Amino acid sequence: MRASLIQIAVAEGESVAERRQRAASLIREQSGSDLVVLPELWTTGAFAYEEFATEAEPLDGPTYEVMAKAASDAGVWLHAGSVPERDPEGPLYNTSLVFSPSGELAAAYRKIHRFGFDKGEAVLMSAGQDAVTVRLPETTLGVATCYDLRFPELFRTLVDAGAETLVIPAGWPERRRAHWTLLAQARAVENQAFVLACGTAGTHAGVPQAGHSIVVDPWGEVLAEAGPGEEVLTVDFDPARVAATREQFPALKDRMLGLQPPRRQDQPPR
Repeated sequence: MRASLIQIAVAEGESVAERRQRAASLIREQSGSDLVVLPELWTTGAFAYEEFATEAEPLDGPTYEVMAKAASDAGVWLHAGSVPERDPEGPLYNTSLVFSPSGELAAAYRKIHRFGFDKGEAVLMSAGQDAVTVRLPETTLGVATCYDLRFPELFRTLVDAGAETLVIPAGWPERRRAHWTLLAQARAVENQAFVLACGTAGTHAGVPQAGHSIVVDPWGEVLAEAGPGEEVLTVDFDPARVAATREQFPALKDRMLGLQPPRRQDQPPR
């Protein structure tokens, strides 16, 4: 299977409409890939908080239309990163869109863990509620976004739902790049899954981005890693290695917690 991670830069002076068309052109250039991935909030920049409300769009808005056509034109599965979504009832969400090679919407994921503590995304966006997987012919994708990477319980939920390849678009800041690499490898090792983590380049509202998109195998080995600038990271990998790894080193079968409700301290052991 071939995946291309488009580490697009959110360039100053470029309109959202221009950025959509540039992303679509980059997607069409990856027609030899099976899966193409864009970063988080690449239409606005993950730290451009003042643009979330003004650029928010419905699920089937302009970005949906351009990405659906690009996926169909290239004949690829497309994880189109995420966009600020405005729900018809008013709330904003950080929403990822996944398209089939025919341009049909295969899944939408509203980011569960919002970054910012008491500001930014954490107060401007609403939290998603549902873990999302997408079945491709070669593998099952587990979908997460940026800050989700710090919450291993989400990835356990995705693995329990059948995920073999974890796809994580992000707008990760340069100052915490070491965490980005460490956590991507940790999620791969502990879930015995491939991790495809696609970041942005450039600077978002004065915040330099980490770039360094990365592909990690189920043993935690880095198969490919981008640099800091805009580039397309393309890698070939064998999804069958997930089942082989889980059979060879069956750590997931030894899980003791999370499989049943925890026992209260006043309950006798079974």
